[in-house]
Amino acid sequence: MKYIQDLREGDIIRNEIYLCKTKQTLTGKSGKNYVSLILQDKTGTIDGKIWDFNNEIEQYEAMDFVHIDARVTSFQDALQLNISRIYKSREGEYYPEDYFPTTNKNVEEMYREIKNIIVAIKEPNLKALAEHFFINDTEFVKAFKKHSAAKSVHHGFMGGLLEHTLSVVRLCEYFSSTYPIINRDLLITAALFHDIGKMEELSSFPENDYTDDGQLLGHIFIGTNKVSNYINKAGKFPAKLANELLHCILAHHGELEYGSPKKPATIEAMALHHADNADAKLQTMTELLSSGDPKIEWMGYQRMFESNIMRSTKSKE
Repeated sequence: MKYIQDLREGDIIRNEIYLCKTKQTLTGKSGKNYVSLILQDKTGTIDGKIWDFNNEIEQYEAMDFVHIDARVTSFQDALQLNISRIYKSREGEYYPEDYFPTTNKNVEEMYREIKNIIVAIKEPNLKALAEHFFINDTEFVKAFKKHSAAKSVHHGFMGGLLEHTLSVVRLCEYFSSTYPIINRDLLITAALFHDIGKMEELSSFPENDYTDDGQLLGHIFIGTNKVSNYINKAGKFPAKLANELLHCILAHHGELEYGSPKKPATIEAMALHHADNADAKLQTMTELLSSGDPKIEWMGYQRMFESNIMRSTKSKE
């Protein structure tokens, strides 16, 4: 496969498969219609143009995988594909992981670590809750392993939710061992569940976009509601423990203006908020430093960090 990041002006593409991210029929200055596409693989996107409708061999739509014959051209200093032939690909002709950004960590190793962490939970109600979702519910586990943690900003790739959740759990493990006043089982369980609402807030790839539930309710409400429903069905879950767990999830964004219905009122909720925030910010910084020309030291002003970001010695290696 020829990845988009490796394309150069003048290249000829024969029967390559890309994801058709968007498709529009537009009218040029001459009054003639043409088709404008955005094509994607895991390395990026590129514009594609079809000037002759006869080049469309069969019907296809946005979010379909398509076979492409094309020449790589340049327009306004950006590469684009002048497409001479296009038709819809069939399932089995491509590997989805070639077309979506994916975690560079081993998914199964991360999931095994999650299971080992659950084994170490001693409080029986919290352990049963974690086992119900992360071990016994095979459909949940399958989706959890593949889902992203965001549309953009941080962990916006396949496996991103698993990677982010594990990072937050590890930080919470450190907090609970360093500050013995923390209820370790409560904090670890809250860390496991804090972002599960994102599995309904965001659609799966290839869309990876906000769903109606995501727009109207948000992942904090969705995740809290899923845990609350389990607790209500379990029947014997201690009420105080349940409230403390749900509070951690509700408060994990830390501030009302950042989407938390409540600000942290317990030490576990405070620890979870800081673990979540630290991993989100450091991953965002990692993704920023991994982009662009590595020779450029100063990255410019970044609104999220309210600072002009510089590559340090390690990030330039």
